[in-house]
Amino acid sequence: MNFKIKLHHIRSVDKIESYWTKEDYIKLLELFDYTDAQNLPESELIEMLFMAITDFEPEEASEILLNYKLKDVLKEGQIKSLSHEMLTDKVAEEYPNIALHYPLFNINQLLYAAYNGKFPKTLASIIDIELHTDQEITVTKEIILRTISDLLSEKSLLKRLFNDQLDAETELKDAESIIWELTTTGDHTYQLISSDYWLNKEDFEIDEFKGILKEEEISHHKKTP
Repeated sequence: MNFKIKLHHIRSVDKIESYWTKEDYIKLLELFDYTDAQNLPESELIEMLFMAITDFEPEEASEILLNYKLKDVLKEGQIKSLSHEMLTDKVAEEYPNIALHYPLFNINQLLYAAYNGKFPKTLASIIDIELHTDQEITVTKEIILRTISDLLSEKSLLKRLFNDQLDAETELKDAESIIWELTTTGDHTYQLISSDYWLNKEDFEIDEFKGILKEEEISHHKKTP
């Protein structure tokens, strides 16, 4: 399959606006011992949550947030360890299970904002691209990652760690963890959110590329009728 990919824009952010919902804020306020969260105006929820969080020691607040988001995937001891590590380490980049980087990023940045920088600052990348193919296919995170990798420098972390997998015939399962969100924004245009750790401005060597994806690289994706 022939394709053409073009990078339109990339920017770094320290917060993903759509991650935490109003319902999350209300539930978290209750976990941080604020009992009247249901009656707060929506515009006041986040500031009140910051105040409620800082009534706790940083390690305690970390543990509450980690339990809220990750109690179904991490054991109690792992959560306890992470709650301490978060104060000094960029766990959203360094934690061995990269499938947890997305929630860890958002937990970290909530704590970073609440404690005015007491936690390490991490960044996400919002990337706008255009992708054309000569076949009708379902554009997935894997397809995006395989094609966008052709714009990257060989020195980029993604290329250094995943170069063989990016060109392999087997499914690139880590694409689901590396690309956090993928949204169609128009005809052949897409926006993806990833960690600055995986994709940042310095990683991009060129902004446009024409190439070929072998059938074996996409054969596990059904073509659109």
